[in-house]
Amino acid sequence: MKNILAILVVVLFLTGCRSSKNTAIDVGNFSSASTIGAHMNFLASDDLKGREAGTDGIEQGASYIAATLESFGLKPYYSSFQDTLVNFEPAAYNLVGMLRGNDPSLRDELVLIGAHYDHIGIVRAKEGDSIANGANDNASGTSTVLELARYFGKAKTNKRTLVFALFSAEEKGLKGSEHLARKMKEEGVDLYAVLNFEMTGVAMRDKDYLVYVTGYNKSNIASVANTHAGENVVGFLPTAEGYNLFKRSDNYPFFEEFNIPSHTFCTFDFTNFDHYHQVGDEAELMDFGHMATVVNKMIPAVEGIANSKEREIKLN
Repeated sequence: MKNILAILVVVLFLTGCRSSKNTAIDVGNFSSASTIGAHMNFLASDDLKGREAGTDGIEQGASYIAATLESFGLKPYYSSFQDTLVNFEPAAYNLVGMLRGNDPSLRDELVLIGAHYDHIGIVRAKEGDSIANGANDNASGTSTVLELARYFGKAKTNKRTLVFALFSAEEKGLKGSEHLARKMKEEGVDLYAVLNFEMTGVAMRDKDYLVYVTGYNKSNIASVANTHAGENVVGFLPTAEGYNLFKRSDNYPFFEEFNIPSHTFCTFDFTNFDHYHQVGDEAELMDFGHMATVVNKMIPAVEGIANSKEREIKLN
């Protein structure tokens, strides 16, 4: 009961943060440290026990995400927000919502905005703590996607249909995104691009861009995003290429199935965070202000991609 009440409190708070219908949305200040913090402090709390796929802890996270998407005016992409994985046991599911595009000639083209919401659960104790809370990995990416959903749920500016997908079982081998990519391919979905968010909780240092994109040289997505953003928001991180991060997050199954531009946006650069897959990955270490800036700077990029007359992003 306590956790159900916590979900309701946070969702009511976020719903209250929606702009008045008669007030223009200030994109540059749309997301804030407080709205980001509301997501993060719930998703990375000890109550969720590290959100391992198939556990009671992640069930609470799934309930929160579904209630949040619904409160923002999204509709389930399938019969409900929960889409059960067919390639993983015990039972686990993605959360998939959508905003139908408002342009009759473009609405059948889909742009998918995603992040995984699972983590690794209970691990070997360190100083009495055995919960790998997964704040940066990947409550941060999940919070980014939820804030983008909140914006578009209010603005309703998208000409193409936007699909917001929060994946389970990423930590088990990209199982959630693999499931959805295969399912959408079998359904004949016209998927234009996939924008995935991973580990956006801590800012990079000494960079002239805000986020990097994996698979930078596989398409022109960085230049397209920066053109729509009006500034150098997305850049190239050589380390990401060295570690082949393009194949290590939920963008990759969609690239494999559809052969379309499918990338992950990230701010973890291997020097700015020391708690990967450890119990120290706590919400209190995250920079909520930085995370809000990522959302606000990415809004015009996503909006431009969703609304361009032509498919501007091209594979190299």
